[in-house]
Amino acid sequence: MALSGQANYARPVTAHGTDRPLPLSVDRTSPVPLYFQLAQQLEAAVEEGRLAPGTLLGNEIDLAARLGLSRPTVRQAIQSLVDKGLMVRRRGVGTQVVHRRVRRPLELSSLYDDLEEAGQRPTTTVLRATAEPAGAEAAAALGVAEGSEVLLVERLRGAHGEPMALLRNHLPPGLLSPRTEELEATGLYRLLRAAGITLHSARQSVGARAATAQEAAALDEEPGAPLLTMERITYDATGRVVEFGSHVYRATRYAFEFHLLARP
Repeated sequence: MALSGQANYARPVTAHGTDRPLPLSVDRTSPVPLYFQLAQQLEAAVEEGRLAPGTLLGNEIDLAARLGLSRPTVRQAIQSLVDKGLMVRRRGVGTQVVHRRVRRPLELSSLYDDLEEAGQRPTTTVLRATAEPAGAEAAAALGVAEGSEVLLVERLRGAHGEPMALLRNHLPPGLLSPRTEELEATGLYRLLRAAGITLHSARQSVGARAATAQEAAALDEEPGAPLLTMERITYDATGRVVEFGSHVYRATRYAFEFHLLARP
């Protein structure tokens, strides 16, 4: 099938921008299950851009015949990619490749910058940008008295017309007074840097939990769907806390990447 975004069920899955079939194969002598071998190759093709977003996969029977696999094996491989959020099944349309999941390195960068670097064309909807009394958690993170006034910024970050994350940031008083149009045009870290603030380091924790009904509605997920969570306290070059972030991300569209080194 061609990657033009239109279905052509008489043709095999092809590489983006060509009529050449993807080099798919399976090793029957390997202990790795056949469906998993196929799923890995299709996933790599999506991640590397050889299967472009919007691509409709061809007939499962044709793909099974090409590889000498059973149709249930091919269906299991494709379903594993659907479960990962790399493909979706659309009634009356077929199985379609969606935009690649953003992989965020664990470094001091903003979601806006990460999306731009991944070619994801970030968009922002400002939900709130207002001064409010600091609750216990925000006060402790920012090092201010509970009940003192801090700036709360809440945004819905999207890419390619899809919601990606709900971002909630608390900033200490007097640090920044961003306008809504500024927050919608760029990332918060860029605004901090433009204000002369040098971001130096952060303390961060990553977790997961189920989406609330309100979060699910905003992120186009089902209530109870898995969400990635991230809390971050960011410091400037003088050691001052400049923001406390508490964010949730769609697990089907987003992942954190770790680079691990062996102990000496």
